[in-house]
Amino acid sequence: MVRGRNSSEGKLINLLVQNGQEHLLLFWDELNDAERDILLDDIRKIDFELFKRFLDIGEADSPKERTLELPPVIEVPKTKEKKKEKEAFEAGCDSIGKSKLSVFTAAGGQSSRLGLDYPKGAFPVTPIRKKTLFQVLAEKIGYMQNRFGVQVPWIIMVSETNREQTRAFFESNGFFGLTKEFVMFVEQGSFPAYTPSGKILLSEKNRVFLSPSGHGGTFLALKSSGALAWLDKLGVEQIFYSQVDNVLVKVLDPAFIGYHVIAHGDMSSKCVKKKHPKEKVGVFVLENGRTVVIEYTELEKLEGLQGGLGIESFNAGSIAIHMIDVGFAMRLADGDLRLPLHRAYKAVPHIGRDGSKIVPDGPNGYKIETFIFDALRYADHSVVMEVLREEEFSPLKNKSGDASPSTVAKDQVRFFTRWIEEAGIAVPKDPEGEPKYKTEISPLFASLKDDFLEKAPKSLSIEGDTYIE
Repeated sequence: MVRGRNSSEGKLINLLVQNGQEHLLLFWDELNDAERDILLDDIRKIDFELFKRFLDIGEADSPKERTLELPPVIEVPKTKEKKKEKEAFEAGCDSIGKSKLSVFTAAGGQSSRLGLDYPKGAFPVTPIRKKTLFQVLAEKIGYMQNRFGVQVPWIIMVSETNREQTRAFFESNGFFGLTKEFVMFVEQGSFPAYTPSGKILLSEKNRVFLSPSGHGGTFLALKSSGALAWLDKLGVEQIFYSQVDNVLVKVLDPAFIGYHVIAHGDMSSKCVKKKHPKEKVGVFVLENGRTVVIEYTELEKLEGLQGGLGIESFNAGSIAIHMIDVGFAMRLADGDLRLPLHRAYKAVPHIGRDGSKIVPDGPNGYKIETFIFDALRYADHSVVMEVLREEEFSPLKNKSGDASPSTVAKDQVRFFTRWIEEAGIAVPKDPEGEPKYKTEISPLFASLKDDFLEKAPKSLSIEGDTYIE
C-alpha cells in the first residue's frame, strides 16, 4: 500500500481506499515529488460525497408521461404592446442607474469543436476590426457604464484549462479600458470521469481525468470565489448571465432587466422561436406550474403531453441568457437547493493499468455536468422574454458550417446593416439581397439600437467596408 509523505497525505490515501479508488495511486512509485503534488491536488478536488451521487444517477431516460404545457412567454411586442415594453425599459434603466446590476460571463469551455488552443473569448469575430468576443463584451459593458454613469462588476467564469490564458489575455489588453478592480475571474468546478463500474479514470499517470462541471457550476463558483459576498457588499441585487460565444448578446438589456425586476423574478430567461422542431436547443415548458427548460433530446422521448400537444408545439428555444437574483443565487450556492446531475456516456482517453495511453473507439466512461437552466425549477417567480434570433443570438460553436466564424461574421453584418438602414442610410446590396460591403458598429459608439438611431451620422454614405465609432 502507498504511504504518504506526511500525515495529511496519509489521510487522503485512506480516503481513496475507503472509496475504492486507490488505483489512482497505481503509478505513485514512478512519480517525482512535483508530479505527486499535482496528482494529490487533483484528488483533493474530488468531492467523494458528491461522487456517490454520480454512481446513483440512472440512464438519462425521461418519464414518458409528464404534464407539460406551453409556458407563458412575453412575445416580441407589437405596436399596441409597446407601452409594457417601455415600462419595463424604464424599470431596467432605473436598476442599472442605481448600480444594482452585474454581468456574469460563462467562459470556461475548452473550445474543442473550434480546434482552438486558447480561450474561445480570445477568438476574433467582428467583420472588420476582428475584435475578440471578450473585447466585444467589454465594450458593451463600457458603453452601458458610460451611459448610466456607474461601475458594473463583471464576473468571468473560467476553467482550469483556460484560467491562466484568460487572465493573461485581459492583462495584455489593459482590460479593454474597464476598471481592473471591477473584473473578477472565478473558476468553474470539475467532476471526475469514471467507468461504468465506478472507477475514476486517470488522464495521465499523475493526473485525474477532470472535466468542467458545466454552466450549472456557476452558483458554487460564485460562492467559493467570494464573488457573491463581493456583490452583496457593492449592493448589487441582480446578475445578467450569458455565455461568451454569443456575439449578439444584448448586454444589460434594460427591457429584460425591467420585466424581471417588475415580476420580482428569482431567475428569468430569454428565448427565440426554434428554426424547426428538430433544432438542437433546449425548450421552455410549463411543468407543474413552473417554467423549466427541457433538453431537445429529452423532449423527443415524451408522450402524453398536456392537451394532446405534440413536441413541435414547444418552440420557445433557450439561448442561455438569464437574469438571476443575487439572493436566489445565494440560496443555491448554500446548498438549500441542489441542481440535478446529468451524465453522458462518452469516449474518454485514459491511462490503462499497464501505463499505456488508451484512446477508445467508442464510449467507455461517464462525464458529469450540471446545467444552469435546471435552477429554474426552484424559481418561485420567473419571466421568459422572446427576442428575435437575428437581433440577439449568433453563437460561435463550430469550425465550419452552422454557428461557425463565417456565419457569425455574416450575422453581424446583417445586424449592423439593419440598424444603419433604420437610421435612413442606404446600404448597397448584391444580387442575392445581401449587404454588398461589410459594416461594423463599435459597441462604444452605441450598444442599444435607439441610441444608435439618435447618434447615427445622417450624412454617412456606404461606399465600401464601413466601421462606425
